[in-house]
Amino acid sequence: MTDERGPLLLRIAREAVVEALGGPAPMRPAGPAWLFEPGACFVTLHRGGVLHGCIGSLVPHRPLYDDVRANAVAAALDDPRATPLSLAGSEELEVEVSLLSALEPFPVADERDAVARLRPNVDGVVLRWGSRRGTLLPQVWESIPDPREFLAMVKLKAGLPAHFWASDVQLERYTVEKFCEPPRPRLARWITEP
Repeated sequence: MTDERGPLLLRIAREAVVEALGGPAPMRPAGPAWLFEPGACFVTLHRGGVLHGCIGSLVPHRPLYDDVRANAVAAALDDPRATPLSLAGSEELEVEVSLLSALEPFPVADERDAVARLRPNVDGVVLRWGSRRGTLLPQVWESIPDPREFLAMVKLKAGLPAHFWASDVQLERYTVEKFCEPPRPRLARWITEP
């Protein structure tokens, strides 16, 4: 895979959102082959610098092309944090696509061991306990740089108390390759006097 991935994946995500909002359907690209192999990604959308939605897959279960499209539409329309969005409003979105590595088991002796061994700005973390599951992407380290707080937030995402720990908690970690659109210019509002 080469540097062509970022612009292509970002375009696919944006086109999927536009189509879901009633815009034109894009043509399915003829290649490259890696785009149609199983892949897992998260699509994060910001609107005016604020998180609009973030939805993704932790494990490959469909071709990457389909995963990007489905996650982009879900982040735009189905994420509980998403505000109503129109076709014209989709121009305000800033698109980010994160390609996930394979999940790696991360066995730890206890919570203190987990906190000590987490790699800030590198690790995405999945926490599983019973039927509960939560994850944070590695880029969240930018806003939560403390490993103890980062792990606490993963627990909250799993619907568990921040102070929770049990001997049968399972952790996995992963890395991402992140691709972001360049910042979209803000439209200036000029006020003219009569």
